[in-house]
Formats: sequence, C-alpha cells, structure tokens
Amino acid sequence: MKGGQKVVIEKHRHEGIFIAKGKEDALVTVNMTPGESVYGEKRIAVEGDGGEKIEYRVWNPFRSKIAAAVVGGIENIWIKPGSKVLYLGAASGTTVSHVSDIVGPTGAVYAVEFSARSGRDLINCAKKRTNIIPIVEDARHPHKYRMLVPMVDVLFADVAQPDQARIFALNASYFLKNGGKFVISIKANCVDSTVPAEVVFQKEVAYLQGEKFKPSEQITLEPYERDHAVVVGTYRAVKNEGVQDSVERA
Repeated sequence: MKGGQKVVIEKHRHEGIFIAKGKEDALVTVNMTPGESVYGEKRIAVEGDGGEKIEYRVWNPFRSKIAAAVVGGIENIWIKPGSKVLYLGAASGTTVSHVSDIVGPTGAVYAVEFSARSGRDLINCAKKRTNIIPIVEDARHPHKYRMLVPMVDVLFADVAQPDQARIFALNASYFLKNGGKFVISIKANCVDSTVPAEVVFQKEVAYLQGEKFKPSEQITLEPYERDHAVVVGTYRAVKNEGVQDSVERA
C-alpha cells in the first residue's frame, strides 16, 4: 500500500488506532520507529498538517487477536496512549509492537513470552522500542518477574493453554490494579476440544467471575480466527469510592 495523496488517515474511535482509507481500508498505528517494519508489515507515510511526514504501520487482523477484536467492533480495548500493559503470550512481538505504537513513549508494554526462540525476536524488537520490556519467563510463575513489573492498567493474555484462566488470574493478583481492565483471548480447543466452543467460553468466563473479574463484553473473532473469543472487563471493580471514603472517615 503506497502512501501519498491517495491515502487518507482517519482516527479510529479507539484512541491511538487509525484507519487508512485508500483502495482498501486498513487498520493502522503510528510507527514508533519510522523507517522500520517489525515483521514485514506494510508502512504508509502520510503528510501531517504541519507538512511533516507521519509513518503508519498496517495492522493485519488475521495476524493479531487485538486487531481482530477491533475490526470485529469491540466496544473498548482499554489500551491507549500512556497505558501500562502486561502482555502474556507475547510471541515474537507482532501484536506487542502495535501495542507499543498505541501506548507510545509515555506508556509501557511488559511482554512475557516463555519460548526462548520467540523471546529472542521479542528482545530484538525491544532494542529499538524502548517502551517494550521483554520478559522471557513462564507466565505460570509471575513471582519470577515480580521485580520487573509494576502495577499495570491493563492485563492482556493470549497464552493458548488449558489452564490459561488460572494463569491470567494469578498474574492479575500480582500486577493488575484494583479497577484495572483486562482483555483475554480464549482459544476454545486449547482448553477443551471435546465440547462446543460456546460451552468453553461460558466456563472460562464463569471461572474469571469467581476470581474477581467482571466481564463487560465478549466477542468471537470469526472470520479471522476459528473458535476464539475475546473477553473484556474490569478487575476488582471498586463499587462506589465515594461511599467507601465516607465509611473509612467515620
């Protein structure tokens, strides 16, 4: 996709995400490291209002669960400029790099990946992007990286493990602030391939509810991913801070 006059950039309703309108519309993020692709994705340079060139990177929903959820019409992903995000299942950094674009220099992405091979790619990606903190560790043992990760605003996971909800809850208990937001991608056949996907999603959501997660929406990722759902919501929602304050003062 070539830039120039033919492409018009519009803001998406999710802050930090944009739409490139050309022959085909594409989801894009502002490239934090202009002139460089992370995984061979297309880049579009467009002239800004002041005449300066702004480079955007195309975000393919077939390669990213978050992009698939955004294109699928999810109400809120909570990841925005300035956010601190703990990302479980970072792989080689494909989606992490776009989250890095969105949160920008005032935000941070703490990216956890267990595979040493993917972890090497992730570390290379983080060399150029100073807001990515790569952590090559098993997300089942958050105590191993507790010194590296502060309390975060958003917890995201795409770990595709049978006990992913337990892993997610464990990390939330360590790092997700009260009232923080969560986004989890659930791959049904990784959890239980013997029952329909809808049943798996229901069970996983029920487990999360028992662990103080309050889901606010759920979306399936067809046609981008089969039998996947993304669930979004709030962790340890603070019911009514005003009432709590007055009780404590009394």
